[in-house]
Parts: sequence; structure tokens; C-alpha cells
Amino acid sequence: MNRVLVAIVIAVAALVAPWFFYPVFLMKALCFALFACAFNLLLGYAGLMSFGHAMFFGMAAYFFGHTVKVWGWPIEFGLIAAVLGAALLGLVTGALAIRRQGIYFAMITLAFAQMIYFLCVQMPFTGGEDGLQGIPRKPLFFGLLPTENDYTLYYVVLVIFLFGFGAIYRFIHSPFGQVLKAIRDNEQRALSLGYEADRYKLLAFVLSAAVAGLAGATKAMVVHFATLTDVAASTSGEVVLMALIGGLGTITGPVVGGFVLVAMQDYLAFVGQLVLVIQGAIFVVIVLGARRGLVGELSAWWKARRRPG
Repeated sequence: MNRVLVAIVIAVAALVAPWFFYPVFLMKALCFALFACAFNLLLGYAGLMSFGHAMFFGMAAYFFGHTVKVWGWPIEFGLIAAVLGAALLGLVTGALAIRRQGIYFAMITLAFAQMIYFLCVQMPFTGGEDGLQGIPRKPLFFGLLPTENDYTLYYVVLVIFLFGFGAIYRFIHSPFGQVLKAIRDNEQRALSLGYEADRYKLLAFVLSAAVAGLAGATKAMVVHFATLTDVAASTSGEVVLMALIGGLGTITGPVVGGFVLVAMQDYLAFVGQLVLVIQGAIFVVIVLGARRGLVGELSAWWKARRRPG
């Protein structure tokens, strides 16, 4: 009953939020929350640490911007192309990275991300250092749903977020997701039971890349541009921070972490570069004092409170 009540409150809050907060801020927060959920699928449930997840987020933004602005595709096809492009990039990267474990896996993803960043600086279709500017907001469903209005677009972004979040939730709670968690906890035991660990990890990597691509393409649709910041190493670091703040291995933790970090960047912009110091301090506090993250610690406290005796 409590869960149903909480779900109803969250649903109502999501529906009325753009009338109380700046819609563009909410849309950016939803995009980064979905990005954090994609990263959490990889690290929190597969146990794979990626230092280069921004390459999927950023390249999908470029794919979307180029197909919509230069080729004139509808938004729906631009989103599909961006997700497929990110998934293909994830397949190539993952097929090589899963051959190693631990820090070696992480460094391979970082190396790929740096190569992608260098290519984005040099390739004409990305716009180089100027990026892709002026990505148009075209109507959806063959002109039936205009998206120029921020309030209308917010609900479109909310639906996209719920689709991505629901896909991750379904994946985690499927038999495949249970096997993936077993591999995370004890890969040797999973291998002894006959599961092909590399195949499961590769599929998780591709799915994570695809959802990260969906988040990046949606962000490009919201803000009208895609830049090198989207594929930069700093963005890969931010998504790690989002997942850690909210709570790795939790369903809603990355969503909370995404909103917290985007809110800090927007509402603390007046302090300039000091916002990075604040983020670093929060990271240290979370790692040392609340290793399960905000949602993880709150969940543990609630379970302890309800435990009899």
C-alpha cells in the first residue's frame, strides 16, 4: 500500500512539475537521470566499471543532430538512428573490453572514449569544436504533435524517460538480469553452472550503451545542439558521480543522483568553478559515510525501522 501511494505521489509530481520548475531544467535532469540509469545497469548490476560511457551519450547526440538537421529526418527516425548507432558502438567496444576484467576493462573503455573524442574534434559531421548548432525541434507523429513549446516537449521527454527506465527495470527483473547479478557476485560459480558470462556481459554492455544513446539524443533534442562536452571525459566522470550519489545497484538511485547533480550545476552556477569543489566534497562524503548512496542508505534505514524487535 505504501509503495502504491508513493508511486501515485511521484506520478502526480512528474505531471505538474513543469508548472513549478523551469521545463528545460527538468528535461535535462530527466536525460541525465536516464543516462545514470544506463550506467548503473552496467556497474550496479553487471559489475563492469566504464570510464568512457560519455562516448555513447555524446555520439548519439551527434547522430541525432546530423540525421535531423542535415538529412532532414523526422525526430522519431533520428532517435532510432541514434540508439542503433550507440548500440553498434557499444557492441564494438564491449566485444573488445570484456576480454579483460577490473581496471583493465575500465581502461579499455577510457581508451575508446578518448579515440571517439579525438574523432569528434576532427570529423566534419560533428562540427568540430563548434559542435552541431541549431538542431530543429520538428513535430512528432508526422506533424500531429508540435514540440516547439517547452511544456509540450517536457511530456514527450517524460515518456521517453519512462520508456528507457521501464526497459531497464524489466531487464533487471528478468531471468537474464538475475543471471547477470549472479555473474557480478561470483563469476566463477556462474561459469561452473554453464552460463556464458562473456555473452551476458556483452549484452548488458550493448543495452547500457543503447539507453545511454537514447538519453544523449533526447538531450540534443531539448537543447538544440550537440558539442564536444557530451563526449568528454568529464561527462563520463559525472555519470559515475550520479550513480554513486543515488546508490549503485538500486532502481531509483541514479534518478535521484541525476537530479541532484543537474540541480547543483544549474542552481550553483553563480559560484563558477567552485561547483566542482562542492561536487568533489559530496563525492568524498558519499564514499566515506554513505557508501550505499542516498537511496541505498534510506532503504536500509527503512528496512531496519520496520524490522520487528
